[in-house]
Amino acid sequence: MAKITYIEYGGTEHVVDVPTGLTVMEGARDNNIPGIEADCGGACACSTCHVYVDPAWVDKLPAKDAMEEDMLDFAYEADPTTSRLTCQLKVSDALDGLVVRMPEKQI
Repeated sequence: MAKITYIEYGGTEHVVDVPTGLTVMEGARDNNIPGIEADCGGACACSTCHVYVDPAWVDKLPAKDAMEEDMLDFAYEADPTTSRLTCQLKVSDALDGLVVRMPEKQI
């Protein structure tokens, strides 16, 4: 289980415990966190679970694969360094304390 902080665009924080094995997207969905739409259900076929990872976490996460990089091209105001798709971030104890910020909107 990892404690993950989701920060809405307006600044509202949601700190939730997400079970190991789920994705950061599933943690948001299961806890009704606004700002992550996840239209494709986690198939990495859209960009509606896009977030900005706190800079302190960028180097602690697994590298983006080619499919995630391609989907981020469609994300709203993607940042080459901090943008990630939450469906591609598998929760483990190593993600305990992760902080993600939602963009103004999802596309």
